[in-house]
Amino acid sequence: MVSQTKFPFQYVAEKKTLNLSAFAGLPLYFYLCVKSGLARAGALALSTKTQGWSEGELLLSLILLNLAGGTCAEDIDRLEKDAGLSRLMVRIKNYWLTRKERRTLERQSRGQIKRAFPSVSVLRRFLENFHDAKEEKCRIIGKAFIPKPKKELTKLQDLDKTLLNFAQKNHSQEVATLDMDATIVATHKSTALYCYKNFKAYQPFNVYWHEQGMMVHSEFRDGNVPAGFDQLRVFQESLKKLPPGVKKVYARTDTAGYEWGFLKYCAKGLDPIFGVIEFTVSCDVTPAFKSAVKEVDEKYWKPITYQKGNQTISTKQEWAEVSFVPNEVAKMGKLGPTYRYIAIREKMIIQEALPGIEPKQLELPFSTIELQKTPYKLFGLVTNRTEEGLSLIHWHRERCGDSEKAHSTEKSELAGGQFPSAKFGANAAWWQIMILAFNINALMKKLALPKDLKTKSLKGLRFHLINLAGQVIEHGRVLFIKLEASACELVAKIRQQIYELSG
Repeated sequence: MVSQTKFPFQYVAEKKTLNLSAFAGLPLYFYLCVKSGLARAGALALSTKTQGWSEGELLLSLILLNLAGGTCAEDIDRLEKDAGLSRLMVRIKNYWLTRKERRTLERQSRGQIKRAFPSVSVLRRFLENFHDAKEEKCRIIGKAFIPKPKKELTKLQDLDKTLLNFAQKNHSQEVATLDMDATIVATHKSTALYCYKNFKAYQPFNVYWHEQGMMVHSEFRDGNVPAGFDQLRVFQESLKKLPPGVKKVYARTDTAGYEWGFLKYCAKGLDPIFGVIEFTVSCDVTPAFKSAVKEVDEKYWKPITYQKGNQTISTKQEWAEVSFVPNEVAKMGKLGPTYRYIAIREKMIIQEALPGIEPKQLELPFSTIELQKTPYKLFGLVTNRTEEGLSLIHWHRERCGDSEKAHSTEKSELAGGQFPSAKFGANAAWWQIMILAFNINALMKKLALPKDLKTKSLKGLRFHLINLAGQVIEHGRVLFIKLEASACELVAKIRQQIYELSG
């Protein structure tokens, strides 16, 4: 033991079991999983029996692992070793089941060591049940391929509907602005493929609902699958997941969405439920588009500004409407839908070569154009909306703020940044359970948290809510969690808010 003279404090082991917990706020998320119907829906939908553990238990264990800050399957042991949380979970983890279902589960687990959370090996077997080895044989080297999901994986993906319906019931929205984008997750898995940035990765494709702050759909993909690959199908699947009450859909995406099948589907109103879907999509800056931009008179270029309070801020960018008709639009004739093109330019700053270094033409990560002997960065938008151009640009750019922040949460604050297996289906299930945790946290922030916590990141919520210190005690066959007074007041308010939600 370090001498007392070295530090002004010492650590000593408590000999008695005090049932202390470092996760006293985590049961609130468990309660929300039950209240929203996710726990029940997961237990009914999945059929992957794993060593006496119910599907609902396994699913909720992985969701709570994500919310608590775990990043790998082995981190489940950290929750198991938390004496207070374990005692609580042993008592409450199956209370949403019917009496008959609970007795059946008790008979199945009789004689087994009672754990609050499944072991690492059980979790791995559970995840591997979502892998389809037959689909892996369909891969063709050098070609983008999305394995057809196993029936169990499809059911897991459909659990998003339960949370979306719950959100709509308690925070109704008539408009759904869908932001679509892929995100690259670097990995060292032996079976992972190289992405366009030349490192091994997976590249899931997300569809984010701006108004609810939730993921409508997420498809797990290999790293070599382009973001725009099969995008229309994913978009259609997302539209089917939207809950009743949504009357109008908008779409925003980057150049991955600049695909004529997708654009025509939205502009022609081919969706049987929502009809015409208004969109803004970043377009490819082709030689033909550049030629059209060069025809724009200087007087039509307008500054891109935004308001910050009473102050107008310049972005040093300019925009202009462009008279541009791609071949695909020309083929449709006068009866085809109308597409507007907007060009955005930004003057380039040319840096002179350093002394002693030979000038070299670098490959720039953006398109350029020379107008009036001045070099510019050049970007483009295509839309079927009629609003003024500057408003459309601002509206389109909201996509980056929302979806990029969601991607960061998935990979940095939840367990989407690393994967448990070399098997594609197991990793797809791991990703999808992380998406469920993302949506549960979104529901908690929108529906139950006080105003000062609604804007906190998940890291911030762990600091203020999830990682509260508490002691689990039993009195009169009832469990209590003892908290510091101010923490108890906060938790009581949140619990009451969850209780009052419509289930």
